[in-house]
Amino acid sequence: MFFKKSSRIQNSIDTLIGADTRVEGNIHFSGGLRIDGTVIGAVTEPSDSPSTLILSEHGRVEGAITASKVVINGTVLGPVQAGQFIELQTKSRITGDVHYNSLEMHTGAVIEGELVYLGDRSE
Repeated sequence: MFFKKSSRIQNSIDTLIGADTRVEGNIHFSGGLRIDGTVIGAVTEPSDSPSTLILSEHGRVEGAITASKVVINGTVLGPVQAGQFIELQTKSRITGDVHYNSLEMHTGAVIEGELVYLGDRSE
């Protein structure tokens, strides 16, 4: 059976980092996090709480990203690990390795690094 898009990403956003916001330091989040601004530091979810990270077209993360579900349309300078699903939209630019279980990559997305399939390993 084909994937149902609605079951892949969380419908609600619990935390928003606005377009004119710059955060320096690591972020630990649960639920839904949308980044429209800049984060300099790692962005991670707790291991016991599957969460969704959305990085918008103008968003930027300079550090590692670790989350169950990841949607990127901005810039990432660092490795990305998506335990369940990652979607790389048209304007996504990643400089670093991408570790994934399920990958959707749109035309125009750029990865400067390795794609590493996680398989059925538990995170």
